[in-house]
Amino acid sequence: MQAVDSRFLESMLGYNARRASLVILGHFVEGMADFALGPVDFSVLSLVRHNPGITSRQLCAALSILPPNVVGLVSALEQRGLLKRKPHPHDGRAVGLHLSAAGETLTKAAEAKAEALENEAAANLNASDRKTLMRLLQKVYL
Repeated sequence: MQAVDSRFLESMLGYNARRASLVILGHFVEGMADFALGPVDFSVLSLVRHNPGITSRQLCAALSILPPNVVGLVSALEQRGLLKRKPHPHDGRAVGLHLSAAGETLTKAAEAKAEALENEAAANLNASDRKTLMRLLQKVYL
């Protein structure tokens, strides 16, 4: 069978980012199955863990997702007993999101697992390469 010429695609940032993403997400999805968390669920819980009282509006901005999608995500995580809503201390119209005790335990364990999964997925990168890659990728979207 003749080799496929993919040189043009391999010169494209989007193609390479997508290929790398597929590898990393594959590891992530498999590893997070134990926690019944998808990538966005994990991101919401992690942001709430590190920003107690974060609002839904802030979640939308941080994750680049639409408000109707956040409402469903937050409700599902709340139904699982992982999130709690509390009145925002400075904005009477807003509600702050907080992890429950179960949410804190699960998120802490899931973050440790996610870190291990990323290390596994990026095993071919040394620490300097990984830091450079992260910095360069962030230049694209920040």
